[in-house]
Amino acid sequence: MKRRDFLKSGVIVTASTLIGTSAFAQILEKTVAEPFIFPTPVFRVLGRTGLKITIVSFGAMLTPEPEVLEIAFDHGVNYVDTARKYMGGKNEEIVGKALKGRRDRVYVATKIHPDSITKEAIFKDVETSLKSLETDYIDVIQLHNLTDDVRIFSPEIREALVKLKQQGKVRFFGVTTHTNQVQVLNALVEDKDKFFDTALVAYNFKSGNDLKEAIAKAALNKVGIIAMKTQAGGYQTDQLGPISPHRAALKWALQDTNVTAAIPGMRNLAQLREDIGVMGLKLSYFDELILKRYGEAVKPYYCHFCGKCEPECPKGVQISTINRCVMYGEAYKNMELSRSTYREIPARVSASACLTCQTCAAKCVNGLDIPAKMARARKLLA
Repeated sequence: MKRRDFLKSGVIVTASTLIGTSAFAQILEKTVAEPFIFPTPVFRVLGRTGLKITIVSFGAMLTPEPEVLEIAFDHGVNYVDTARKYMGGKNEEIVGKALKGRRDRVYVATKIHPDSITKEAIFKDVETSLKSLETDYIDVIQLHNLTDDVRIFSPEIREALVKLKQQGKVRFFGVTTHTNQVQVLNALVEDKDKFFDTALVAYNFKSGNDLKEAIAKAALNKVGIIAMKTQAGGYQTDQLGPISPHRAALKWALQDTNVTAAIPGMRNLAQLREDIGVMGLKLSYFDELILKRYGEAVKPYYCHFCGKCEPECPKGVQISTINRCVMYGEAYKNMELSRSTYREIPARVSASACLTCQTCAAKCVNGLDIPAKMARARKLLA
């Protein structure tokens, strides 16, 4: 086999070499030295929006410079996700710079600030986003970080969004969610008005069947599904030797045809090449072995954000969100994002609320040590 075919096939070595031998490290080094060729873009339709977007699209949350975005856009990636709150608004500015001369071939999704629930606040957010993005319209405007269905059915929020659409400033409506995702997705399906067109959900090989089924139900009802957090944190581990689990994790999410696209975060050209190279590839037997080992490695500290532990907490501590903050710091290596997200949690339901408890009433269905995670959050985010 030619080295390029060798790499693309996913048949790199036998299963026994997944422990990461020095011989395999040499093979891998030679293989990745092959000049990178951007793949032919692969598209799926984003639910009832009718937008045809690349199955690997761009999550810009941590992208520090526009050049990586520009390269992605110039090689066919046509959907980018940002937010009003990322980098204190600077992320939208970075995306805006990359869109210059390319706006007509890239769909832009951004998000209203989670605290913006009045018409005035929503109008202000969108106007600020339009200015930062240097565009006249936003393709998908999203309600940020839903944990229940309250904002989905808010008359004031809906009136504001309809007005913005009438003004030509937004085209489609979406939601994003990390916690209680099944409840959020079911609410979109049950909404008789079918008001929201898309849902951005945390979905990866560690997700439960209940979420998979909710995604399938939403997709059947023409809700366009975008997957985030596809790498299950992307933690660094020595359990795989020199092998990266990121491509395998991305393939896993995209094998589900109810998912229109994934938006892995890409900070640099190396990450762009690794992720965009998945387009057109199928999940292989070796990918499954990689994910099994990676899953075992991260099990002691990876939170599924299912929220099933939270009703058991007498103080209502936002355990899932706190764990996400820890993940941003430990796995993403971004303490600014970690702290800014943690500051949004009211003190009465933050990790500090756990200090007065003798024992923890909340139990993780996946075996996570919740008291240890809350102690870690207090140490990391104090």
